[in-house]
Amino acid sequence: MTSVLNCSDSPTASSSDAGVVASLVDLSRDLQKSMLALRSEFMSEDGRGVDYVAMRSSSLFDDYKAKAERLQAADVSTIAGDDHKAFFINIYNALTVHGLMALPSVPSSVLEVQDFWKKTSYRIGAHVYSLDDIEHGILRVNKVHPASKKSQFAEGDPRIQFCCSRVDPRIHFALVCGAKSCPPVRVYDGAKIDAGLSRAAKSFCSQEIEVNLDEKKVIMSKIFEWYGGDFGDTATDVLKYCLDYLAGKQKENLQMLLDQCGSSLKVEYKPYNWQLNKT
Repeated sequence: MTSVLNCSDSPTASSSDAGVVASLVDLSRDLQKSMLALRSEFMSEDGRGVDYVAMRSSSLFDDYKAKAERLQAADVSTIAGDDHKAFFINIYNALTVHGLMALPSVPSSVLEVQDFWKKTSYRIGAHVYSLDDIEHGILRVNKVHPASKKSQFAEGDPRIQFCCSRVDPRIHFALVCGAKSCPPVRVYDGAKIDAGLSRAAKSFCSQEIEVNLDEKKVIMSKIFEWYGGDFGDTATDVLKYCLDYLAGKQKENLQMLLDQCGSSLKVEYKPYNWQLNKT
C-alpha cells in the first residue's frame, strides 16, 4: 500500500525543494477548482458514485496530481479559520479518491485495503498527514479515535498546532471514506463553509434518519453511533442536534417522540454499506 502519495504516487515522496509558498489559500483554491472539474466529469450528479477507472487515465486527474504535488512546499500556518476547515475537508476527500486510484486495481470495498486510512497520506509542508490524521487529529481536534480508543496525535506532536479550534460535528456529513454509506462527495469553499456544511447536514439527516412512530424508535446511520460524542453526551442529545437539520413531518415526528419518550427513546443504527462508492 502506498504511504505518501502527492503527485508521484511514490512511497518515497519527500518535501519539495521549491521552498515554502507564501500562502496555502491560493493553492487551496486551485485544488478546489481541480476537484470541481473531476466531480463534474467523473462523479454521479448526486456525488455518491465515482468512476475511478475513467478518472485515473484522465488529463483532469493529471492536473489534480500536479497541483497536489505543490502541497509538499506548502505552509499550513498560512491558512486559518474557515479556509483551514474547508481545505482539510477537501483534502481528505481528494486523498481518499487518489489513494484508491493509486492501488494496482480498484477494490470492491475499502475494507479490502489493509490500513487504508492509516497509510494513505499526503506530505503537506513539513509533515505527513494520513486520512486518520486529517479526520481524527486535525478536524476532530485530536479527539479519541473510535477504533483505537486513543487520541490520534501523541503529546508533543508538532501537527497538534494545526488542529481546528473546535469540533464541528457537521464534518461527518462531508467526509467521504469511499463507501456507499458515506455522504456524497462535495467541494467546500472556505468563504461559504457554514452554508455548505449545513446543506450537507440537512441532506444527510433527511436521508439517514428514519422515525417510526408506531414502534417509538429512530433508525440512524452508524456514523451517529461511532461519533455520537461529537454531537452530544447521549443518543438523545444527538437526536436533538439533528432536529435543526430536519424539516416537515420528519422533524415534527422526531420532536413528538422526544417529547413523549425523552431519554428512553429507542435508537437503532443501520448496517453500514462498505461497498465502494463507484459508478
